[in-house]
Amino acid sequence: MHTLYNRKMISIITAIHNGIEMNRLFWEYLKKYTHFPFELIVIDNNSTDGSLAFFESTDAKVIKNSDNYSYPVCQNQGIKKAVYDVLVFINNDIIVSPAWDKRLLEAAEANNLDIITPVSIENMGDITLTKKLRRKWLRIRNSLSLFGHNRFTLKLMLSLMYNDWEKYCNCNYELFGTTVAEGIVGHTVMMKRNALAKVGLWDEQIQGADFDLFFRARKRFMETGDIKPVHFAKGVVLHHYIRLTSKKATAPFVDKMNLISVEEKWGNEAFGFYSKFMG
Repeated sequence: MHTLYNRKMISIITAIHNGIEMNRLFWEYLKKYTHFPFELIVIDNNSTDGSLAFFESTDAKVIKNSDNYSYPVCQNQGIKKAVYDVLVFINNDIIVSPAWDKRLLEAAEANNLDIITPVSIENMGDITLTKKLRRKWLRIRNSLSLFGHNRFTLKLMLSLMYNDWEKYCNCNYELFGTTVAEGIVGHTVMMKRNALAKVGLWDEQIQGADFDLFFRARKRFMETGDIKPVHFAKGVVLHHYIRLTSKKATAPFVDKMNLISVEEKWGNEAFGFYSKFMG
């Protein structure tokens, strides 16, 4: 029997570099809406705004880096620290939804999946709805960003986007349940630990590691059939504060010289293939 849903303990891994107000909100909703017991592993990339001290004051396990490292390096650091068989790789600029972890696990179990993601503004599983939400988000983000990114404006953005966040998410789950579709929303990836033996760790050459994971899982599926491609759960919505902070506020990756593009690894045709699974 598939065991992804049966193991009701999860390891949540997130990397941060500053963003104290976002980090506080991320932690607040994570505690409020996560159904199963979890450990949070935070990889701090030399934050200077109090984010490190904040997470050290919580129950999180904190890995302290002396510099700002790329996404895949941080996720692999988190894997080494994680103790549970269900791993969640999540950005810190995410607002989770009621019972998000339970619902993702149920969708994975129902569809015999080892790797699953939620839906979000990037891809709602419907092209028309995705475009509508993206346009709405741009209007809200651009207008309210003039007032800074404090707790008030962040929560106001969420309220204006969905009116009632809990109601929106629960209605969406009632509509779609455990329905899935092939594709990936890379800011949140839930993975069974055994899948690592099939697709490997995150490729530390690729900052666009979610694209790379999608390609690697599908390649494995085509070659051996022992793992299904990555799917997203249409019934589980998470909010992503897309491109909210300026890149000027972020220190460059110390390992940037080691990074290559997705095109360099997979070729330009890969994006044409991938676009079939995007909203």
